[in-house]
Amino acid sequence: MLRIKKFLGTLYIQVLLAVIAGALLGLYDPGLGAKLKPLGDIFIKLIKMVFAPVIFATVVLGIAKMESMKELGRVGTRALLYFEVMSTFALGLGLLMVNFIGPGNGMNIDPKALDTKSISGYTSAVKHDTFMDFVLNLIPASVIDAFAKNEVLQILVFSILLGAALAHMGKRSAPVVSFLDVFSHAMFRVVAVVMRLAPIAAFGAIAFTVGKYGFGSIISLAKLMGAMYGTCLLFIFVVLNMVAKICGFSLWKFLIYLKEEILTVLGTSSSESVLPQLISKLENIGCSKPVVGLVVPSGLTFNPDGQCIYYTMAAIFIAQATNTPLTLSDQLTVMGVLMLTSKGSAGVSGSGFITLAATLASLGTIPVEGMVLLLGVDRFMSEARALTNTIGNAVGTMAIARWVGALDMPRATAILNGRAFSVETDGQHDASNPVLADHRSVTTQAI
Repeated sequence: MLRIKKFLGTLYIQVLLAVIAGALLGLYDPGLGAKLKPLGDIFIKLIKMVFAPVIFATVVLGIAKMESMKELGRVGTRALLYFEVMSTFALGLGLLMVNFIGPGNGMNIDPKALDTKSISGYTSAVKHDTFMDFVLNLIPASVIDAFAKNEVLQILVFSILLGAALAHMGKRSAPVVSFLDVFSHAMFRVVAVVMRLAPIAAFGAIAFTVGKYGFGSIISLAKLMGAMYGTCLLFIFVVLNMVAKICGFSLWKFLIYLKEEILTVLGTSSSESVLPQLISKLENIGCSKPVVGLVVPSGLTFNPDGQCIYYTMAAIFIAQATNTPLTLSDQLTVMGVLMLTSKGSAGVSGSGFITLAATLASLGTIPVEGMVLLLGVDRFMSEARALTNTIGNAVGTMAIARWVGALDMPRATAILNGRAFSVETDGQHDASNPVLADHRSVTTQAI
């Protein structure tokens, strides 16, 4: 009895059961299921409430503790290089698979006959910004404005500048760094409390999705959904698995370690919903705090692997469905534009739809009206996008930490194998690398 109680008391089991219950409710009582959307929305808002302060404290502390601008440049440069390579891989894989499977072939849709009222909310949000507009938008009108609007890139810019300033000040910055350290821990305590609501949120979000859109309405688009999920799985278990092997850890064991976060993302369709927990888990497994603080928040915007797969597959699907002829050169142009526009996507469900609309509008070759075809299944595909984004960001952080010598491999191996691990037994490893110096000498029990 105690074993059953302990089993059911585990958060990831509660989330899994909630997802199943929500899907069943949405299937058998669609009306009630569609009304439960606020349960998921409340959870997302609670997470976003602490999102800005968590990113701010994590990034500032990570950079301030580097104590070297050379180290910051080394980590930042390698992170950006990794992000660009992996997102290009994701775009290319999506392009390859959608051409191979051809989910839109034979639909013969006339774009002029489509009712575009349902996508007006997305197309009206499209901005035709120039590169200079993008650069100027990185700088907030004020720091308070950036925090109030949860502007990830603007918060990152300010946090990097403040962290660099504190690192340059040396010992004089100790009181501020100490305060931010305590503040960061307090924010993670708040996150821990909010996470207890994850099962309720997952239940409501899944019930709404199934209740509102159903399964019958998406049969004609099942091929696209299957292609999307299959490509995401291919990317995770082939591309990311290769990265994990090169870095010396098991992807499967790593996914088991992140099971609570993965199930929460599955329920909420948002990679933002687990960002604070992901930061905590990656620090616990042996990635240094400075690297985690810099890579995880920036990866949310610059390394959206799931979004990239979706963009190329959705764009070419619309072209196939509307019989829009595209040469190889046209498709490579689509991919090239998406290499830039994909970097502006965030972790919130729905942002991918707006970015796709912006890309199609700027190209002018694929009819934007064709996006109406995606409305019925976009919500279902958002789970695949968010899961791939989250896993890609986590594996990327491990890879970059390993690349710069800031991953404590004995600790990571022990935790992934389910063994207790003492940092004190490996003290000489911490001391050998300044980026690893922030790991505290404590005994950590594997989660």
